Amino acid sequence: MINSFALSHGALQRVERLDAGVMLFSNPDAAERDLLHSHFKVDEHALASALDPDEVSRIEFHPDHLFLIWKRPENYSGGGSLAFEVSSCGLLFSPGQLLVIATDDTPLHGLGTRQPLNTPLDVLLDLLFNNIHHYLGHLKVIKLVARELQQKFNASMQNQHLVQMFNLSESLIYYINALHSNGAVLTRLRNHAEKQLFSSEAIGLIDDLIIENNQCYKQAEIYSTVFSGLIDARGNLMNNSMNNLLRKLTLINVVFLPLNLIASIGGMSEFSMMTAGTPWWVSYPLFLTVMLLGAGGMLFGLRRLAR
Repeated sequence: MINSFALSHGALQRVERLDAGVMLFSNPDAAERDLLHSHFKVDEHALASALDPDEVSRIEFHPDHLFLIWKRPENYSGGGSLAFEVSSCGLLFSPGQLLVIATDDTPLHGLGTRQPLNTPLDVLLDLLFNNIHHYLGHLKVIKLVARELQQKFNASMQNQHLVQMFNLSESLIYYINALHSNGAVLTRLRNHAEKQLFSSEAIGLIDDLIIENNQCYKQAEIYSTVFSGLIDARGNLMNNSMNNLLRKLTLINVVFLPLNLIASIGGMSEFSMMTAGTPWWVSYPLFLTVMLLGAGGMLFGLRRLAR
């Protein structure tokens, strides 16, 4: 699907033409891919990278344009898995036009609220700024969800809550990798801006983007470290609870084992038949003595093997 926007009065205005200042290709079909190849000179590798969620962020410099692969967070939809996903988008920037290639139409949502959008460069920088704040918003949600999971885990000790904490920890790893690669792209973009003599406002905004991205990266690292420690602690706590439960079950077995032994001896009709000519007060104590000697021999042998 193709969405075209013109820059008017500091905002994006939807238009219906292929030479608009900002164009969004969301999940392009075969015909739209051919248009990207023929009209906008986007090669197959660049297009596949823009739509690949596992692609690493990078920036390519060409004589008349830049091409960026940018890692962005997916909108969180909730659910029991508590997984926060990361996807990629392609940004083809030239002084007169910006092309956004993504799997959905969300990259341009919310743009223009912080500053007026007068040029494609303003749209590009505002898009990057919006994505970084999207990461920060997700990190806040992860912190709140983790705190709620801790309370639930303390109350129930269910494996489901521990699995959800694992999912959150895995999401943080993806965020750390995405923010780290995005930081490298911003650094190279900053160097390119100096060489191409971008305006001081644009260079200052790129500096702000680098600072915001570094802060977000550090925050994600701290959360990941804390989560790893919490998961280890919760796992140890669950193991201790299981050990205490097994200890109680063992004590119950120890209490009932002699009773079961007495009941088994008393119910042996074959033994009573074989000792019919012997008084019970002789046969049963003799049987118990033989059992104790056998148990002692087994204990002695096990201790010798354990050395």
